[in-house]
Amino acid sequence: MTMSDTLLKVDNVTLRFGGVTALDGVDFEVRRGEILGLIGPNGAGKTTCFNVMTGVFKPTAGEVTFDGERVSGRAKYAITRLGIARTFQNIRLFPEMTALENVLVGTDARHKTSVVGALFRLPRVKAEAHTLPESGWRRTFALTFGVSRHIAEERAARAKALDLLSFVGIEGHADAQAKNLSYGDQRRLEIARALATEPKLLCLDEPAAGFNPAEKARLLELIRKIRDLGLTVLLIEHDMRLVMGVTDRLVVLEFGKKIAEGSPAEVRENPKVIAAYLGVPQDAA
Repeated sequence: MTMSDTLLKVDNVTLRFGGVTALDGVDFEVRRGEILGLIGPNGAGKTTCFNVMTGVFKPTAGEVTFDGERVSGRAKYAITRLGIARTFQNIRLFPEMTALENVLVGTDARHKTSVVGALFRLPRVKAEAHTLPESGWRRTFALTFGVSRHIAEERAARAKALDLLSFVGIEGHADAQAKNLSYGDQRRLEIARALATEPKLLCLDEPAAGFNPAEKARLLELIRKIRDLGLTVLLIEHDMRLVMGVTDRLVVLEFGKKIAEGSPAEVRENPKVIAAYLGVPQDAA
């Protein structure tokens, strides 16, 4: 594998909380364009690993690199701008905001206008079709003198947010408050908000939690559509049928250590993985 094939590398990462070792020398790579599953029993360290990758925790030892850049030690907003986005095991939306407004929050990660620029409507940029007023003197003015970058960004963001709501299948709820959406639609909204940051790597933390079989089937289809956009997906999930059906490779953690890595077929037959999930007889221990 060449360096260009590796999008993210977790290199011998250890994380300790006092005397508790949450991650112990974890090593794996995420390849461009793949769907990689990160699995393991409860308490294995999967979400903790996500938290290290996205800047919530700084590793005690080892490092995480993304697209050739060191992630460890960067602020969370800087990691987002590098191209890593995530959803959460427990849904974290802005409940009083509409679905559209929640996605617009995500688009702000790529805006370039400063506070001063927004206040004074500077600088001005060439007006694109989707940034023009519909009619009247404002349209003529914009065509002649351009529009402020802030306005252009806001109008482009709204169009993009509506497209993303359509992409995840909840365009009909754009003006509904997030708290009033069904559980499944809230999950989809969180994915749309993460996509709005224009990531290269999308990390999904148990996106199928609480879903019925029909919702899981739609989620599987959505994850494949996301990969078809050219994104790389890292997936934590407990539903083995979904994981085996959508991932290209799997990494398995147990008690903070990596115990297996390979294709779904290889991992399914790995004795260490079987023991981790099902246990072993005492006389075999």
